[in-house]
Amino acid sequence: MAYVAVEADERLEEGPEGLQFKSFLGSNANDGSDNVGTGRGVGNTDRGYLQDRPHQTKDGGGGGFWTTEYYQPYFDVDTKMVLTRCYSTLLPTSTDYLSTHLNPADLYGPFWTLTTLIFALFLSSSLDASIAAYLSAPGAEYDYDFQLLSIAVSIVYAYGLGLPVLLWIALRYLGVGEWNVVEAVAIWGYAMFVWIPVSVLCVIPVPILRWVLVAVAFVQSGYFLVRNVYPILASAEAKATRLIIIAITVLHAGLALSFKVLFFSYYVIDKIGADIPLPGGDEP
Repeated sequence: MAYVAVEADERLEEGPEGLQFKSFLGSNANDGSDNVGTGRGVGNTDRGYLQDRPHQTKDGGGGGFWTTEYYQPYFDVDTKMVLTRCYSTLLPTSTDYLSTHLNPADLYGPFWTLTTLIFALFLSSSLDASIAAYLSAPGAEYDYDFQLLSIAVSIVYAYGLGLPVLLWIALRYLGVGEWNVVEAVAIWGYAMFVWIPVSVLCVIPVPILRWVLVAVAFVQSGYFLVRNVYPILASAEAKATRLIIIAITVLHAGLALSFKVLFFSYYVIDKIGADIPLPGGDEP
């Protein structure tokens, strides 16, 4: 075995520039939270945002979008969190809802909000019709109109799920990437929560009261949508993108009118109070 003598003075004279360091810790040494010296900022994944978090299965492997594990994080909420998000939509001060309440966004609450609304619309309208039929002709059998259930499913899911997805696709095409599709669906889903108590209260056979309840729900949910969607539209470079809020308002008004005509138009024997005639409708 041969040894080579190296003088200490020669190594010291080379200074720090002559020193080289080699890491034997592996490629995972810098995976911690300390990013000093790496030149990287704190990204969305480091902040824990759900939409940028990699989806992993229980065994640590990744899952594709066709697997159940891919969507599991979007349903990882508890009842208290969902109820808090629902009640927060009723507050007129619920601005910037995405950052204050939907961080991260979920699909569990919007799905059950829309599904509960469907059954609330069908049950309230069926209860109205059955009571009216019983008091008008005692002893007569009443057949439930299950076509109203299919109508409720089509309208609610098309508006609460289809519309935000289409809006997200349109904004992506226009180059607006301030939110993702999960956040869009969550905004619309939670905005529909106010219609659930309104559906229950519209069992009361007072036409004016029903119109007032529908108007309150329209204003409240429409205001919530405008306050949370308009900032996204305003972030686009094209100013004309902001006009989409007009189309959203018109569609929302059409939804409210459809609810009133299709589900809240039954009366017990004689109407209590005057009604508001609709254009093209039958005269009382």
